[in-house]
Amino acid sequence: MPPISAVIIAKNEEDKIGLCLDSLKPFISEIVVVDSMSTDRTAEICNEYGCRVIQREFDGYGQQKQFAVDQAMNDWVLSVDADEILGPELREEMKLLAAAGELPFDAYTIPFSLVYMGRILKHSGVGNESHLRLFNREKGKFTTSPVHEGILTSGATGKLKNRIFHYSYTDISHHLEKINIYTSQAAEGLVNKGRRYSVPAIAFKFPMSFFTFYVIKGGILDGYPGFMWSWLSAFYAALKIAKTRELQKKQ
Repeated sequence: MPPISAVIIAKNEEDKIGLCLDSLKPFISEIVVVDSMSTDRTAEICNEYGCRVIQREFDGYGQQKQFAVDQAMNDWVLSVDADEILGPELREEMKLLAAAGELPFDAYTIPFSLVYMGRILKHSGVGNESHLRLFNREKGKFTTSPVHEGILTSGATGKLKNRIFHYSYTDISHHLEKINIYTSQAAEGLVNKGRRYSVPAIAFKFPMSFFTFYVIKGGILDGYPGFMWSWLSAFYAALKIAKTRELQKKQ
């Protein structure tokens, strides 16, 4: 396998980024961190790990991640977030992949597990998630969507078997902070697309979304963390369209 560059975008991630970097060191030849002017020890920690740290003002998730990809020395890139940890099984799988020589695909999806309130959610709509994160940058690039950016690739895509563990939310307050940020960004994107919502749409969005996450997608099987994930996911869905309507009325 060709050498891999890991790319990370970060801002004020001093509590989590060390564990992320620990999980990358065994098989990554280079780690590029694009830091959005952190005011904590994020950049200092990354420098201590031998990362190449670049300071850049944040201008969007997709733009920031693509900038990080463009700075890498290698064509093969692994994109990870500062709050994500490669499990030991995945690290071994990637070592074996490296030993096999040339890769049969141009990109690979990786299974994800969300760790929420101290528990791995096995249902709740997130139990079977996979994301494209390992790719040849000659065949792929990031989209520039305001939220939920992704990687578009023109090559063949394979699948890895083992997991990345995502520690996205420190607690409920942190989750609410992220919801506020992401719904504002999503609303701007929807307004730009000309989407419009009625008041009844907002009223019905929460109960319908909660029923979907908690009952249809099995959040009830994940105990109290599954309940809170379903409740806050429904809140996110309703708040996003409420903010969209609010922005439209200001125009």
